[in-house]
Amino acid sequence: MESKQNGTSADNMSFLEVLKHKDILRTEIIAGITGFFAISYIIIVNPMILKDAGIPADLSVFATIFSSIIGCLIMGFYANSPVILTPGMGVNAFFTYTVVVNMGLSWQTAVAISAVSGVIYMAIAFTKMNDILSKSIPQSLKHGITAGIGLFLVEIGLEKAGLIVAGKTSLIVLGDLTKPAALLAIFGLVISLILYLRRVKGSFFIGIILTTIVGVIFHIRDADTPNVILSKLTNYHQITFKGDFSHILSTPFILATFSMTMILVFESMGLVQGLLPDQRKFKKTFQGSSVTTFLSSFLGTSPTVAAAESASGIESGGRTGWMAVTAAVMFGLSLIFIPLLAYVPQAAIAPVIIITGALMMESIGGIKIGDFTEWFPAFLIIVLIPLTNSISTGLAFGFVCYPILKLAGGQRRQLTLPVYILGVLFLLDLIFSALL
Repeated sequence: MESKQNGTSADNMSFLEVLKHKDILRTEIIAGITGFFAISYIIIVNPMILKDAGIPADLSVFATIFSSIIGCLIMGFYANSPVILTPGMGVNAFFTYTVVVNMGLSWQTAVAISAVSGVIYMAIAFTKMNDILSKSIPQSLKHGITAGIGLFLVEIGLEKAGLIVAGKTSLIVLGDLTKPAALLAIFGLVISLILYLRRVKGSFFIGIILTTIVGVIFHIRDADTPNVILSKLTNYHQITFKGDFSHILSTPFILATFSMTMILVFESMGLVQGLLPDQRKFKKTFQGSSVTTFLSSFLGTSPTVAAAESASGIESGGRTGWMAVTAAVMFGLSLIFIPLLAYVPQAAIAPVIIITGALMMESIGGIKIGDFTEWFPAFLIIVLIPLTNSISTGLAFGFVCYPILKLAGGQRRQLTLPVYILGVLFLLDLIFSALL
């Protein structure tokens, strides 16, 4: 509702034109702050994951922040796009647990793999391959990607709220609703829904602030308080430009590069197409994402991707690059004010993520459910993204299944050569991922 209210006038505006409209600029700033808070956990979580790869957490936190700042500035000034770029949660797990832990490669080699994947990603983004791939994705799969990311966000939000937890006899069970954090999240969800339905400007941001205030009053804080000492910045050079390309022609390096490239290109493509209100900004957004991915490999972190949590800012009215620039400023300020982020509990952020995910799931309505050859591949994407905790895995199963069902259903004429190629590439990706 809120996004539609502000979106019609802002969608066609250039980056500088927004400055002439204070109301729109104010909306963009609020959207940027909202999106930042929704993804702010990456500042803490990403270094903790990369620590298992051997990268010091007290240094990779700077890499996480700097890569996010650069990515958001590129999104703002180059793409004029309301998308926040940060190190991706799926690809950082692949970087750490597949490439380093399972394959036994050093984090320096993993960084080199990221750099090579980034080069391939840019080669696709800045050539006709960009248009060919984006146009060849069937509409049902595009809607499935958006809905799948939405369901993924709902799962993340419910988990952060403590409303669902891993079960012993089943995959997920209801969390302990007597815990203060869970009760605070329910309070935040009710408040945020009321504000959103009443079309209050900045409803999500106001919901986060009100829930945080209640959390402070009742001393509800997260256990993992970020610990960043600015003086450590002098040691940051120890993890920059450390890529080890000495094994570039080895089989493990090549296989890992292929899988990481598939994750980066198609996860980013799916995310960007699923997030952007104005698809005319897709090309530059995709290109900007590829450049940031490449640069992140020299900063000492895993590759960046479009943050699914950008949807929180977009639903708050973000339509231009000012949302991304605002997020960049917030990431910059976080270097100094990270201790203050500890006062914003996950329970305050969770309601916004849950509502945003629910709104994205409206895309299911665009899928031809009456045609099983269209519905089932999209269905696989929708359920496997959250169930496997991997956007790329959900995409792989959907894209492999699509041509198979079309052929089985005697609808071969609806298939194009790129769809066949994508199906084969994703099948190879699943095979390589199983072997790595």
